[in-house]
Amino acid sequence: MKKTLIILLLLASTGLYAQSSFGVKGGLNFGDNGKIETSDLTEIDPESKTGYHLGIYYRMELPLGFFVKPELLFTKTTSTFEYSNMSSDYDVSKLDLPILVGIDVLGPLNVFVGPSLQYILENDFADFEIEDVENDFTVGAQFGLGVQIGRIGVDVRYERALTDNQAEFLNLDNPSGLRRIDMRPDQFLLSLSLDF
Repeated sequence: MKKTLIILLLLASTGLYAQSSFGVKGGLNFGDNGKIETSDLTEIDPESKTGYHLGIYYRMELPLGFFVKPELLFTKTTSTFEYSNMSSDYDVSKLDLPILVGIDVLGPLNVFVGPSLQYILENDFADFEIEDVENDFTVGAQFGLGVQIGRIGVDVRYERALTDNQAEFLNLDNPSGLRRIDMRPDQFLLSLSLDF
């Protein structure tokens, strides 16, 4: 009986491994890093620029066409703010860990959703000094759809922060009247992936 159980476990784990894949991915981010609040409590919306992301993922197939796909990505985003006849870029670099659950819905098409854990590595606002961010670690949500043809995949997703996060400007009496920056991302991501 023990031998039969061991053989069944080995077969099950081999089958599970055969239905799993590792890969690399990269792509573009379209969106912004948040808004600026001024000393009179008005908000300045950013002009978004294209950012990028690079990383790795693991996809584990589950019964009935479901899958779990954790990813580890380095992400760089930039927003441009215009105020007081000035223009400055706000750059954010972070590590993202989306943990996605999806389902294959029609042929190579799949849909997915899940939380995205984010750790901010660098936070740079040209021409201004800002304090450390309120939270280096934040949580967001992603959902989207993808197409997988052989070893190549393409997906598009939307990401929005779920937790508040901001940083104060060091000099609240600066001539521009800037007070704090809201660091919650609001963006679309387009990715290309390759299974090993």
